[in-house]
Amino acid sequence: MRVYVLNGVNLNMLGRRDPEHYGALTLPELEGKIREWGEALGLEVVCRQTNAESEYVEWIQEALDSADAVIVNPAAWTHYSYAVRDALELLPLPIVEVHLSNIGAREEFRRVSVVRDLAALTVMGKGPEGYREALEYLSKQ
Repeated sequence: MRVYVLNGVNLNMLGRRDPEHYGALTLPELEGKIREWGEALGLEVVCRQTNAESEYVEWIQEALDSADAVIVNPAAWTHYSYAVRDALELLPLPIVEVHLSNIGAREEFRRVSVVRDLAALTVMGKGPEGYREALEYLSKQ
């Protein structure tokens, strides 16, 4: 099973952003852990991150023909990007929404997710372990 892990805007700044919400790992460190967890579960994991919404949408569209499941952390796009939502809506694949922080307990605007109803599972507030939970869920599909 090939799983795309698509991280959105500003996640390239992990390790420099507020560690209370995002932890201390850098994006390369996080991606290394995600790949290790995936390999242990027999999954092929492709990790990507971008600050360009159009590129993010293109990767989602690419998943139509290249992936068996998708883990998305759209970051700020979670709260307002109908372009990301519309792209995800095209996928006949399992989608898991992951957030490092607990967006449900943060500022009011962060509590909104325009993609949540498309996700088979949403994991938030578990830091990097949220990605492991997402991978474990997908490995059982």
